[in-house]
Amino acid sequence: MPLLDTRVPAVLLRIDRNPFHHGTLGAVRSLGRVGIDVHVVADSTGSPVSGSRFVREMHPPPPPGSSAREIADALRRVATRITRPAVLIPMDDASAVAVGRMREELAPSYLLPAPGALPEHVADKAELAAVCAALDIPHPVTLVPDSPAQAADAARRLGLPLVAKWSRPWLLPAGSGLRSTVLVNSARQARELYLRTEEADSPLLLQAYLPPGPDRDWFIHGYADRSCVVRGGGTGRKQRAWPRGAGLTAVGCWTANPQVRALAERLTGELGYHGIFDLDFRRCGATGRYHLLDFNPRPGAQFRLFSDSAGLDVVRALHLDLTHRPLPEGAPLVGRSFVVENYAPLAALRPAPRGRELAWHAPDDPAPGRAMRTLWCRHVSRRLRERLCAALSAPAPTHVVRQAAAPSLSDDEKASSC
Repeated sequence: MPLLDTRVPAVLLRIDRNPFHHGTLGAVRSLGRVGIDVHVVADSTGSPVSGSRFVREMHPPPPPGSSAREIADALRRVATRITRPAVLIPMDDASAVAVGRMREELAPSYLLPAPGALPEHVADKAELAAVCAALDIPHPVTLVPDSPAQAADAARRLGLPLVAKWSRPWLLPAGSGLRSTVLVNSARQARELYLRTEEADSPLLLQAYLPPGPDRDWFIHGYADRSCVVRGGGTGRKQRAWPRGAGLTAVGCWTANPQVRALAERLTGELGYHGIFDLDFRRCGATGRYHLLDFNPRPGAQFRLFSDSAGLDVVRALHLDLTHRPLPEGAPLVGRSFVVENYAPLAALRPAPRGRELAWHAPDDPAPGRAMRTLWCRHVSRRLRERLCAALSAPAPTHVVRQAAAPSLSDDEKASSC
């Protein structure tokens, strides 16, 4: 009998239009390699994922800003086309939240984890702060201002720099220029961010900043089964991020960390959480405590780092559990690394004696890697052209000429003229 039930297809749902999301490709390959029919509901325009030989079919995603019911309607149309129940795997927060809200309506067509803590409850950063306080899980000091003056005051109370987050980042409108997380360096910047609360469609959170440093950034991926037992996954250390210091994992290493694992198991157990999770922690340099930064109720982009000696990862664990198959007991491959080639090209070329997973390149599925290289070169070239055009179109600095008729400029005027 094969390890996974190949009669049961999988549907991957991604609403975010980012074409460089390697986590979706990782899920396609993880299930496709063992013979699962993989359907992807995501934007295929310019996406390297659509070129994978393991994709059975691409389906159009719901438009950005769709309600949970509209997303459920789109999924039901996909289910009608597939004609048999499938394992549904949300690949971003917006998808996870929508599926959590519409679980009852989707259950006849899809296999889903047992009911438990709603993904929305943990993905919402304001609610997560309250959960951590209630369960005594270390978390950065967080303030939620309710006026511009309070935002400025919070900046003074927390100290600068500080971290600003939108409570529900999946609601940020495309093209707004708003980012889910930013580093704030002044009370004025905090006040100006607060003034965009209505546009962001969720509250602004201001958090104490925990500086990064060697061995401070950690993550854990796992699958909490129907008994809330954490299966698969592992703990990893973020060695390089993109953007540097506060972004996604560009280079990571499977590294045992019993403290981080114990915190994750206690949190998911207390919440009664079922399903795949990806948690981010940062160790405080002063106290040594691990502070929870984010709870992502879906596979993290680097989840394939944690493929053990039996080939089990969190996506396969989900499929096995929902199809009532036993999960194999494999050994953790501590020391294994994960590299996103377009963010850390040199790291992808270094020797990896304990094994390495590349985000894009795979000998048995070369097309996505080739497509990514082409798209990334275009992306970088376009960004360079935009910066060059901006620099060339900027007004030339105004210089003060030493003559009686020329008035001198104030410091503010000099700054505004540059």
